[in-house]
Amino acid sequence: MPEPFPGVTEQPLYEIKANLFKALAHPARIRVLEILSTAAAPTPVSDILAATEIEPTLLSQHLAVLKRHRVVSGHRVGNAVYYELAHPKISELLVIARAFLADTLGRQRDQLEALKTLPPVGPST
Repeated sequence: MPEPFPGVTEQPLYEIKANLFKALAHPARIRVLEILSTAAAPTPVSDILAATEIEPTLLSQHLAVLKRHRVVSGHRVGNAVYYELAHPKISELLVIARAFLADTLGRQRDQLEALKTLPPVGPST
């Protein structure tokens, strides 16, 4: 029987992918990425704070997770820290995720509508 993950070198790639998705697995981090993906230039933390209304300490922790997993990059200019997406494909990933969710919710809505067309069940009231 073949190994599920042939070759020693492929195993770490799955771990890297899993860690990427773990880094994305928080609503606040997704919101930060959406803000950065629409920005024309690196965004100061103060703007991210204003847009998200996340506690500064908590935002700092979320940005650290994203930075550690190389999803965002940051640099300091004077007292301000600016962040941007580390790779333009992150924006595409967000767009694909949103399209997937829209399709999934659309199918659920269609299923709910189909449910309404079924004949009644149980005793009449």
